[in-house]
Amino acid sequence: MRIEITDLDQLRAESDLRKAVIIGLDLTREDVRVPLDGALLLGCTLSETMQRRAEAAGALIFPVIPDLPYEVYRSSLYTPAELFAGFDPADPKSYADTPDAVIYRHSKQQGHHPDPLHALAERLHDHSITEALDEALTGQPVAVMGGHALARDSDGYRNAVELGAALGKAGFTVLTGGGPGAMEAVPLGVRLGEADKDVLDAIAQAPGFGHDDESIGRWLAAFPDIPSFERPRTIGIPTWFYGHEPPNPACELHAKYFANSVREEGLLTVATGGIVYTPGKAGTVQEVFQDFTQNYYCSVGPAAPMVFLGKAFWTDEVPAAPLVQKLAASREAEQWILVTDDVDEAVELLVKYQS
Repeated sequence: MRIEITDLDQLRAESDLRKAVIIGLDLTREDVRVPLDGALLLGCTLSETMQRRAEAAGALIFPVIPDLPYEVYRSSLYTPAELFAGFDPADPKSYADTPDAVIYRHSKQQGHHPDPLHALAERLHDHSITEALDEALTGQPVAVMGGHALARDSDGYRNAVELGAALGKAGFTVLTGGGPGAMEAVPLGVRLGEADKDVLDAIAQAPGFGHDDESIGRWLAAFPDIPSFERPRTIGIPTWFYGHEPPNPACELHAKYFANSVREEGLLTVATGGIVYTPGKAGTVQEVFQDFTQNYYCSVGPAAPMVFLGKAFWTDEVPAAPLVQKLAASREAEQWILVTDDVDEAVELLVKYQS
């Protein structure tokens, strides 16, 4: 297994760097004389001597890619403070100058088919995010899927907060798509615990946003300070493909991708403790069947729980649940499919799966 090195003290402590992955270090003043055979240097700055030594050892050198508003070779997930750096709640327009907004504009300028340089940079970034996400996860995390358009002043939003509180009380690490609506409400509940009426009433004053930076800024400014855990248990997995929907501050960490397809498949794959589906539209239905395909074939591990929260919605309005149940008949996945209106019953199944 390759060791990953992201700081100079760690580098200096190693007596053998063969096949090591060295990320983002300034090595212009380092006299590295240990073996570098097969090492991978990502975004490091090298002196001429160091460059020759690494090349002679057969190391692969991926240079810094200039003029980008993001780190290509990341070793950690994003925090809300990093994504929203420079935002002033008193000036909603200041969102336009945050790294999140700047990266989105840059990505949008490249279009769906960026030139080879930017395509490579985005893919390398997304691979780094996947590696960082794997490092951040422990145990069997649970994901919650649902509609992004769920307004902050709606009953559905408060119900999603209560679901998050129940999952948090059960000790789960909770993953969402990292955006607004249900994806915001659930991690908020995980962190708040039982729904705080005053906090939710304050959030409801900014129930939505448009596609302009000022309205996003107003939406962001309404978010309260909330407690974090010693080890992050609320992780969002959003994408700049839908960059007009900013990542929400309820998640302590964000695995933010450029490629939406990589993000969607990755979210479903790492939710090894199961997924709760709250009411949603086309995107949520797509996730239901992507997830079920993994469970049907056990392609990424044992079949995991699929909980459809909202009987009337999932059996009548959008009848995805009966089809999933029919397809799962007599297979391993069948025992882990639940259609319910009861949050406690949903959490009980998730706990049973992990016991």
